[in-house]
Amino acid sequence: MMLELTVATAMVLLTVGTHAIGLLCLGRVLAALEARESPAPAAVRLNPLSTRGALYTVTLVLGLFVIHGLEIWSYAALFYLLEAVPDLREAVYFSSISYGSIGYGDASIDPEWKLLGAIEGINGAILLGWTVAFFVTVMGRLLPSAERGSGFE
Repeated sequence: MMLELTVATAMVLLTVGTHAIGLLCLGRVLAALEARESPAPAAVRLNPLSTRGALYTVTLVLGLFVIHGLEIWSYAALFYLLEAVPDLREAVYFSSISYGSIGYGDASIDPEWKLLGAIEGINGAILLGWTVAFFVTVMGRLLPSAERGSGFE
C-alpha cells in the first residue's frame, strides 16, 4: 500500500503542477487575445456574440480540454506502464472515468492499484473544480457590467 500511496502522491503533484502551468499559459493566451482588442482590456469587454468573443470562448474551452487531456493521459500511461490494465485503450478509458469521478467499476484494474484509481478520482474532482473557477472568472470578462455601462464593441 505504501508504494501505491507514494505513486499516487507523485501523480497528484505532477497533475497539480501541470494544471497550474496549463492555466497560466492559457491565461496568457487569452490575455493576448484581449490585448488585440484594446490597449486597456479592462476598459473594453468582448461581446460574447461577436466572432472575437466566440474565438475567445472556443480557445478557452479547447485549452481546458487539452490540459485535462494531458492529466488523464498521464494517469493512463502510468496504469499502462504498471500493467494495472490489459491495454492502452483500457488505460485511457479507466483513467477518464476515474478522473471524471464517474467510476463505472474497477473490475478492469489490477486490485493492487485500485487505490491509485480512487485517488485519481479525488484529484480529478479537485482539478475540475479549479477549472470551473477559472472558467467562470475568465468568462466574466465577456459579460456586460452594470457599473461600466454596455462596454461592448
